[in-house]
Amino acid sequence: MLRYFVLMLVFHKGIFVFIMQSGFDRTPMKFKFFILAHLFCCSYILSAQSALPEVSSGKVIRLENFTSHYVTPRHVDVWLPEGYSEKEKYAVLYMQDGANLFDPEMTWNKQSWNMDETATELMKRNDVRKFIVVAIWNSGKERYLDYYPEKPFLQLSQEEKDTVSARLHRAGRTERIFNPKSDNYLKFIVEELKPYIDEHFAVYRNHRNTFIGGSSAGALLSWYALCEYPRVFGGAACLSTHWPGMFTSVGNPMPDAFIKYLHENLPKPVRTKIYFDCGDQTLDSLYGPIQQRVDSMMKAHHFDDKNWRTQYFPGHDHSENAWSERLHFPLRFLFGL
Repeated sequence: MLRYFVLMLVFHKGIFVFIMQSGFDRTPMKFKFFILAHLFCCSYILSAQSALPEVSSGKVIRLENFTSHYVTPRHVDVWLPEGYSEKEKYAVLYMQDGANLFDPEMTWNKQSWNMDETATELMKRNDVRKFIVVAIWNSGKERYLDYYPEKPFLQLSQEEKDTVSARLHRAGRTERIFNPKSDNYLKFIVEELKPYIDEHFAVYRNHRNTFIGGSSAGALLSWYALCEYPRVFGGAACLSTHWPGMFTSVGNPMPDAFIKYLHENLPKPVRTKIYFDCGDQTLDSLYGPIQQRVDSMMKAHHFDDKNWRTQYFPGHDHSENAWSERLHFPLRFLFGL
């Protein structure tokens, strides 16, 4: 993608120079606007792609366009807390939508999780053990394919799959035929990214110090990872879990499929920590009733407050600002001393 935008920027700059040399006043207004708009967009995207996020404490190391046999290349930003030392060992939090975690100036909506601020404050108070954050950028148009739990979808009838595909296509989330690739995405994390992190950073490698998290579709991916790789991940932070899997609850087979899969694949409570939450505004307004069904299932599997937490936040919407405001809850739960 980066190469594409570089070529586009060079191409448009060339046309822009030609226009200026040939006479800007004689160029049709629509064409001038088109060129200038594309120059601006390409410059903005290139800047966002290449710049490191600014953090209030600690530092960010970028693994640029981390290559994989399983998924498209994407940036991975590794946040190291203040005072990070190779002489110590740190727990690890693998987070989805990594471009949105630290710097609001780099995000499309000028909001971020402010992960560095919250994590630093908790560590300074000795509320949590020390950890690093592996912020995995999403792949843009393939985000939904990467994050959507694959096995629950494959359990649907063909008619149900067609319904999900059609609705996601209308919502602009996929092509006409929806084929999730989350199993490959998890292989990327477990077989490629985690070994790299384990080798190059001072981290614990066991599941009790390895966690995964995200919001919305990234939350779906996080509990799915916990079920698929219980010996790799010791816990998951699932904020505003997108239980409908689409954007309506009417005639929607996905909530039942997700809950059935969880019922059959949840790891044992003694090995696991899992955090859920949701608000009740905007897209989060769809989540409460389904989350309550999930809560009942968690109780049936003998999860209690030592290894499971669900919190509800009236007035919170589906946004980075909302997740930033309550981020301290899952971090304390997963990393608490």
